[in-house]
Amino acid sequence: MSSAPPLSLVIERGGGEALDEVMTVMTSAFDRRFGEAWTRAQCAGILPMVGVTLMLARQDGEVAGFSLARRILDEAELLLIAVHPDHVGSGIGTQLLKRFVADQQHAGAHHLHLEVRDGNPAVRLYRNNGFTVVGRRSDYYRGTDGERFDALTMALFAQHATST
Repeated sequence: MSSAPPLSLVIERGGGEALDEVMTVMTSAFDRRFGEAWTRAQCAGILPMVGVTLMLARQDGEVAGFSLARRILDEAELLLIAVHPDHVGSGIGTQLLKRFVADQQHAGAHHLHLEVRDGNPAVRLYRNNGFTVVGRRSDYYRGTDGERFDALTMALFAQHATST
């Protein structure tokens, strides 16, 4: 259940200069036992690549969430989305997701997709915004204790994408 986003929420493009803030949100938002969070090196390595976009959700000037996406031709993938636990339920995740869809469509992407751990509460966010499960990758994530978790592949089809 998410409420309206805070009035002082600003979503803006970020880059390597925001890595410290991104990693603060990343380490607090992703439970280590599931193996979903990216390392600083992974984030730093992908940011300079063509078609990669980092969006920062700032609440009162502080980064409260972010999304990381990649577009190649007419296909876009939401690589990461995270909201700091202090802001979960405030609508920031929904706003970041809607911004991803709008920005990628504006850039010419017609196929939008993502992967998410089966059982991750974000699955509901994606479904509520028109994404549908189109596949499963068995044992995709490996937790810190060696346990394996499936990933769901979700896609937003054109009829949903144009109505957002």
